[in-house]
Amino acid sequence: GPRLPGPTACVGIDLGLKDCATTSDGQRLEGRWFRAQEYKLATAQRARKKRRVKAIHPRIANQRKDALHQFSTALVQHNAAIFVGDVASAKLVKTRMAKSTLDAGWSMFKTMLEYKSQQAGIVFEVVNEGYTTQTCSCCGAIPPSSPKGRAGLGIREWVCSECATVHDRDMNAARNILAAGHRRLAAGIPS
Repeated sequence: GPRLPGPTACVGIDLGLKDCATTSDGQRLEGRWFRAQEYKLATAQRARKKRRVKAIHPRIANQRKDALHQFSTALVQHNAAIFVGDVASAKLVKTRMAKSTLDAGWSMFKTMLEYKSQQAGIVFEVVNEGYTTQTCSCCGAIPPSSPKGRAGLGIREWVCSECATVHDRDMNAARNILAAGHRRLAAGIPS
């Protein structure tokens, strides 16, 4: 058949604590794929089985790396532009969320996306993600009903009190990151 032109889709990615990554079109990379290995690791550590512990660590790291490679490759293949929120992992590491922050391997994921985007000749930008969780991606308001601050961390779904849109917290953030990326490109900021 005729060769289709390259992808024209653009995607925003929210790097969260619960799922490793959520895209503006609703894909999720679960940050929990190696929990079974972690359980084995904890058991081996309690039993003080040093060799067993040594064997499990690289397995977890490899599974994570594989999942990140597959997800980043698919995103690069299907999009002409990729925008990622600028999560400051260092800030989160100081909180109770530290373990899942480090687990998620965000910096590795960003690095993969960046070099794969460069190789494919597509746009990759890190955009400011301030207020992306609180802003309604439908009407642009920051309604009283949106998740805010530490209290809002547990809120996974919310309804905009301005336009009544029901939001998945992470997908809404990813859509706002996508919109911020579009604004940057429209403003002609050289990448």
